[in-house]
Amino acid sequence: MKKLLFVMNHLHCGGAEKALISLLQTIDYSSFEVDLLLFKKEGMFMNQLPSQVRLLESPSDYLIFDMPIRQAITSCLKRGKLKLAWARIRAGLIFKSEKNPARCEQLVWKHLSRAMPALPVRYDAAIGYLEKNPVYYCIEKVKAEKKLGFIHTEYSKLGMDPALDQKHFAQLDYIVTVSKSCGDVLKRSFPAFEKKIEIMHNIVSPSLVLQLSQKGNPYSHPYAGCRIVSMGRLHSLKGFDMAIEACRMMIDKGIPVQWYIIGEGEERERLKRSIEQHKLQEHFHLLGLQENPYPFIKHADIYVQPSRFEGKSIAVDEAKILAKPIVVTNFSTANDAVASMVNGLIVDMNAAAIAAGIERLWNDPALRDRLIKRLELEEPGTEAEISALYRFIS
Repeated sequence: MKKLLFVMNHLHCGGAEKALISLLQTIDYSSFEVDLLLFKKEGMFMNQLPSQVRLLESPSDYLIFDMPIRQAITSCLKRGKLKLAWARIRAGLIFKSEKNPARCEQLVWKHLSRAMPALPVRYDAAIGYLEKNPVYYCIEKVKAEKKLGFIHTEYSKLGMDPALDQKHFAQLDYIVTVSKSCGDVLKRSFPAFEKKIEIMHNIVSPSLVLQLSQKGNPYSHPYAGCRIVSMGRLHSLKGFDMAIEACRMMIDKGIPVQWYIIGEGEERERLKRSIEQHKLQEHFHLLGLQENPYPFIKHADIYVQPSRFEGKSIAVDEAKILAKPIVVTNFSTANDAVASMVNGLIVDMNAAAIAAGIERLWNDPALRDRLIKRLELEEPGTEAEISALYRFIS
């Protein structure tokens, strides 16, 4: 049996984390032994790990770089770890001076790596399943015949410094991303590594999504108006600020709307203030993380992805499995997600266009029914994508 190692930051709710769980639920465990290293053993997907996956101990000193600096230095000094204390001080200077969060993480790795002991086991393949630290860890801290690094979104949108990744990517056997358009961007950013760049679409299991969607109706009361659901991290790239404006426009036109956002993130307070400013407390709801979001989608009328950018939207794929009429903004991979007027609507990336797209669907039941029937005929499952992974590690 081949021994595989996957490396990830944590299993909080996110597209890459969800994709990893689906991948781990699809692997043939009669042929592979699978270890998983999480830098922090936490997240709502922890209880969805297959029993066959061996969860390794997290690097205990990793938390030093999450602590306030005084607490971190005190902890290091008490344990006599002077080199680690110095590494934390130097990382702290980068945290303070580098305003670009992605480049900051790239630069801090040099110091964070001191908290990461190398693994003693040799693997047939080591897979850093997310850009930056998980990939860097596989390269520097793991002995393996093959090393893969996954990039789950369009590289140019990440804010990373390609010059800092050049030396890392040179040591990978494959650089794997989730859509053709993301692959094209990587090839333009790293032309020297074009032959290493491969596509593996995120794995989505229709049977699992459908099964979980059957677990009750989360809405506590009947509603004659339009129920809308959107999913994603509360981040400016997800466009929920435009969704709030679109909601206000529809309410002003007399369209009854209840809009539910599933996800958590750094934009919560700003979005909450915007909801209050637009007087939408009774219409626009931030539900936070939901371990099982699928009943919310199943019992909604329309699914909306108002993003400014998506690498490959798992949420849209899941809405398609549940045969929901879909509205997406015209982000760079929108045409990979839906075919406009065939199985969804693609609208311009602004609040007025989002509102108009929803209004069009809501006021045209025949169009909604046509989209639903088309979605019911599709086969959106991507479990076969696991064969791409097998090819990379063979």
